[in-house]
Amino acid sequence: MQGRSLHTVQPLWLRITHWLNAFAVLIMVTSGWQIYNASPIFKSFTFSPAITLGGWLGGALQWHFAAMWLLVANFIVYLVMNVITGRFRRRMFPLSIKRIFTDAFAALRGKLGHDDLTHYNAVQKFAYLAVIADISIVILSGLAVWKSVQCPLLRTLMGGYDDARIVHFFGMSFLVAFFVVHVAMVALVPRSLVLMIRGR
Repeated sequence: MQGRSLHTVQPLWLRITHWLNAFAVLIMVTSGWQIYNASPIFKSFTFSPAITLGGWLGGALQWHFAAMWLLVANFIVYLVMNVITGRFRRRMFPLSIKRIFTDAFAALRGKLGHDDLTHYNAVQKFAYLAVIADISIVILSGLAVWKSVQCPLLRTLMGGYDDARIVHFFGMSFLVAFFVVHVAMVALVPRSLVLMIRGR
């Protein structure tokens, strides 16, 4: 039993929060696109109904709010567990700007190795920290839009209701971009998917 635990790279709590987060984000993004279509920020740009969830504004809002609670609760559990287990400190740090550029350049040349999946390279560390910050911004900007009257300070910090919508939109866009790149990287290194399913 002890030998088995030593070989576990991704603990069970991490795998559960990872897949719940992916599910919640997928629901929130696709329902969010339907909500966006009801009142577009950019009048010349809307999302195809084929990739939206909810069918209409009311249905999309129900999906969005249901997934919102899952995302927030799951995100809190993820952060708390990363901190109390020390995983956040071990996996994400140290990190330097120089190392990020070095690893990014190596990745562009196809020279960045993926032999040891127990360690994150600097680009991975930066990307995961960026997406954690982005999810925080998405949650806060979403709250500023949803509870604009009840959260005047948060609304003001976001630049007002309309600007909060813009922040929320671009925060969502960053999440989608991260998701696409993340899936592409998994396709290049299939062992990482096995690791996130089995834990080792």
